Amino acid sequence: MYPRFAKARVEEALSDTRVVLISGPRQSGKTTLATDIASDKTPFLTLDDANVLRSAINDPIGFVRGLDRAVIDEIQRAPDLLLAIKNLVDDDKTPGRFLLTGSANLMTIPKAADSLAGRMEVVRLLPLSQAEILGTKSDFIDRAFTGEKPTADHMIIGDELVINVLTGGYPEALSRTRWSRKQDWYHSYLDAIVQRDVRDVAQIEQLAIMPKLMSVLAEHSGQLVNYTGIGAGLDLRRDRTDHLIVVESQNRVVDGRDRHGRIPLRRSARDSSPE
Repeated sequence: MYPRFAKARVEEALSDTRVVLISGPRQSGKTTLATDIASDKTPFLTLDDANVLRSAINDPIGFVRGLDRAVIDEIQRAPDLLLAIKNLVDDDKTPGRFLLTGSANLMTIPKAADSLAGRMEVVRLLPLSQAEILGTKSDFIDRAFTGEKPTADHMIIGDELVINVLTGGYPEALSRTRWSRKQDWYHSYLDAIVQRDVRDVAQIEQLAIMPKLMSVLAEHSGQLVNYTGIGAGLDLRRDRTDHLIVVESQNRVVDGRDRHGRIPLRRSARDSSPE
């Protein structure tokens, strides 16, 4: 098992917060981290199980009633559970009652944002960083802000850098030795995201365009977003392109970063780069 730097933050959040959500893309290690943190006696309920999901959807109040503590995996599949959890933790404000995992950004789902505002802390879990993969320390940023000289335990340059970037940080892809098998995993992963998670969150019909859009966004990684330009090659209007990118952001497979530097406010409000 790879060490996860987010573990300490999740444990700290559970010590003083009623509900903690580990949020990140599928296969980034959320379930593994949750089971590593939770006690063996804590019930583990995954909504990837069809029977469990059916029970949660049909009777969300009954589903959580009587649970002192619990881990609920892939909570975005049954958003009505969030209101039931809210009522439960309002009656008993004991910290660490529910540890949730979710592949979608729950704060973009109205029911979630309204139900657990002020009651839930979100800890974001991305795929493995290079420091986690190599088992080295990650104090570069800390050193930079304390005035110490940042150091690197392992310098990654040249061909090794290219290979590491293309391999990524998903544990399943890392476990495959042949490059063609890594590619096969990523193709299957993208298909699964589009066919299940995107449909779950957005209920959109135009699913065929999503893999093509992902490829275009990958080509624009680190550049300023131009929705009109991105959509032009796919024959999409700007508003439709914007909507589809928001859907992918909700599923944590696309992320935007605000532009750094001195720029006029009217531009900074619309300029970001995809990752």
